[in-house]
Order: sequence, then C-alpha cells, then structure tokens
Amino acid sequence: MKRFMLAAAALVAPIAQAAGLVQWQDNSLSYLYGKDFEVNPPIQQTITYEHVSGWSVGDLFIFTDYTMFNGENDFLNGESTYYGEFSPRFSFGKILDKDLSFGVVKDVLVATTYEFGEGDVESYLIGAGADLALPGFDFFQLNVYQRLPDGRDGDTVQITPVWKMTFPVGESAIVFDGFIDWVVNSDGDYEKNIHINPQIKYDTGVHFGLKERSLLMGIEYSYWKNKYGIKDSSAFKTDQSVVNLMVKYHF
Repeated sequence: MKRFMLAAAALVAPIAQAAGLVQWQDNSLSYLYGKDFEVNPPIQQTITYEHVSGWSVGDLFIFTDYTMFNGENDFLNGESTYYGEFSPRFSFGKILDKDLSFGVVKDVLVATTYEFGEGDVESYLIGAGADLALPGFDFFQLNVYQRLPDGRDGDTVQITPVWKMTFPVGESAIVFDGFIDWVVNSDGDYEKNIHINPQIKYDTGVHFGLKERSLLMGIEYSYWKNKYGIKDSSAFKTDQSVVNLMVKYHF
C-alpha cells in the first residue's frame, strides 16, 4: 500500500504542471483552543493548515495539525505534536468524461488517504467514494475505506461522511461543516471507535470589508468514543467530548 500511495503521488506531481489540471483550490489556517481532552493533556491549542482542490481527475484534501499542550508533556510526544492526512480521490466521471449520476449520486470515486504524524500513527486507507446531491447541503461526500495501519492492529473498515451547509444571515452567513470517522470493527488491541467533528462558524470577515467566507469564527465540537482505538474504561478514560473555540482564515 505504501508503494501505491508513493506511486500515486509520483504520478500526480508531474501531471499537476499541465495546464488545466487544477480547476479550483482553497487554503486556510485555523487556530483552536479547547479543554477536557482525553488521552493527551487536557488543554490544547492547535494550528491547522488545510488545502482542498478540484482536479480534472478528481479532488484533493490535505490537512496538518500542529498541537501544543499548554506546557504539559504528552506521554508520547512531549509538549507538542503534529498529525496530518493526505487524501486524493479519483473521479470515474471526470476520468471517463461521462455523467455517472443516478438518483442522489452525482459521481463515484476511488478514495484514498495517507495518515501521518509524530509517533506510530502511519496508516493507509483505500476504498470507494460517492458525491451526493442532498437538499440543503453545499456538498456531501461519503467514503468507505479499508484501513491498513503500518505494522500495528487496526486493519478494519472505516466510513467517513464529509459535509458543508451554508445559512445566510443578513449580509453574512453561518457555515456548518465537518466529518465523521466511524471505524466499524475492532482488530486485536484496536477498538472500534467513532469520531464526530462538526464546526459551526460565523462569517465575520464581511463586516471588515473582506471577501465573503474568508474570516470565520465559531466552535468545533469533538466527540470521540474509544479515542485512537483505545477502549474506554474506568481505569483509563478515552471517550472524549470537547468544545474548541476557533478562528479560521481562508486565502
């Protein structure tokens, strides 16, 4: 699987230089502050870089979190750590230049993800994706993966919906978006788990003469049952429920 991801990256890199491959893109930086985290130190500040783009062969999402533990030492990673995901999807509709829509399905894709970071977190995911046309949603993606951890337990199925909704409020808007990672089965010491991570943000930038949806403020909620695949118990609590304050700038 590692060879597959590296080969895909090697293929995409030179093609990306061709005119018209990247159809659109958006980049953002976020700052988040929250308390009551589990497993890791309870107070955390995170700076997140995100990139999303549409390509003539599919789409791409990348994020990297740099997390600081408010001066405390994490049991594995010291006073700070990083984690990220590289998630290209390859569209059958775009590659074949055909309309594959049926019912609420707009397109079908090959979905892949490479998880990386500090510590023993490297994993490869491959599966199928679908873009759905659901009323009220700016977009709704549904991806089903086979998880392939690098040298540890956790070879199981993960279901990941991703969504965005926009609600106009006067001259501004509220944006509701997020994802769910649902690991449906256990494997060895890796416990099935679900991570629900929505954000609600208000577009404040328009009040300062900025482009719409460029500066947003709000909250991110993180509910994670059996965080990191560690089974929750009275001896070691891993079920997490945290509200983060956040500011996000798109550029």
